Amino acid sequence: MLPRPVLAARLERALRESPVVSLLGPRQCGKTTLVRQLAERRKAAFFDMEDPADRRRLEQPMTALGPLRGLVVIDEAQLAPDLLPIIRVLSDRRPLRSRFLLSGSASPDLVRDSSETLAGRVAFVDMGGFDLGEVGAHLVRRLWTRGGFPRSFLARSEAASLSWREDFVSTFLERDLRRFGVEIPPQALRRLWSMIAHYHGQIWNASEVGRSLGEAHTTVKRHLDLLTGALVVRQLQPWFENIGKRQVKAPKVYVRDSGLLHSLLGLTSFTGLEGSPRLGASWEGFVVEEVARLAGARNIYFWATQGGAELDVLVMANGKRWGVEIKYADAPVATKSIHIALADLGLEGIWVVHPGAARYALGPRIEAVGVGDLGKVLGDAGIGRRLHLG
Repeated sequence: MLPRPVLAARLERALRESPVVSLLGPRQCGKTTLVRQLAERRKAAFFDMEDPADRRRLEQPMTALGPLRGLVVIDEAQLAPDLLPIIRVLSDRRPLRSRFLLSGSASPDLVRDSSETLAGRVAFVDMGGFDLGEVGAHLVRRLWTRGGFPRSFLARSEAASLSWREDFVSTFLERDLRRFGVEIPPQALRRLWSMIAHYHGQIWNASEVGRSLGEAHTTVKRHLDLLTGALVVRQLQPWFENIGKRQVKAPKVYVRDSGLLHSLLGLTSFTGLEGSPRLGASWEGFVVEEVARLAGARNIYFWATQGGAELDVLVMANGKRWGVEIKYADAPVATKSIHIALADLGLEGIWVVHPGAARYALGPRIEAVGVGDLGKVLGDAGIGRRLHLG
């Protein structure tokens, strides 16, 4: 396992500022390893809701949790939503005797009680697989091809990585989703997930997808929201305002992990990816995830008009607007669409992110940036992650 000091520091900061912290990320992204390491450093009480013994220890939750002092860690907390009212009561005690770190594999929208019961008391920290800042820019191709799940990225061979991802998809659909009370047949969700992979980076059309799958558009939307809530699909929301142009108001969809995307598309190697018509869309999704982690997913949108102008990512930060355009090209250029977005949206500037290392000006307030420098340029602009308080 690679060290994840930035993420660990964000957790520590959240625990100083809030009585309850919820660490959210998809299954197998390394949450348990991270919270166990923190629990060992802090000598915290640790409960794993997948462990029958720990579940029995918490059958009388007030008796078990009430006397504890310091940090209390509850792993896979979404499996025990009945604990949340007890944690609310304990986090309201004054003086505060204990703080709670909850890890979970579902968003508050999927496990709705966590945001409602703990409103005003909980800070949410998002976690994914490895990102470029953790593995280093020299491994960008490997990270892009295999994705960020630790066991996929660190596998000894491409074949082992692909095998792990294929097993993950099957296990996730057949077992993991049922833990959230989902009774949808795994075959139906697999078809939809595969369809999303082919729509990756495109504007979502539920009616069109529904016709392809033989499902009502409302059913397709519900299933899409389910996969989004389970943190394996991203719906990037559109930005629109009164600028005198007809603008797109439907989200774009992405498979969040590029390795899972390639598995769903049947792309088994980087060579296969290079020859695929989905190459550009895959690169776009990979960079979108990097921007989401650096800027915060709640601060990013895309923008497009019915006339064809578009911006891949619009970043809101400190009352300012920045643009990110994503190109899989050795020497990207400033397109007409980039200039339209710059003017219509009143952007501070646009970064055109490419897979190389060169950084150079493309025009006033437009700069080509290698993906390895993305964190630096966003940081220099004062764009960074903030805690989301619920």
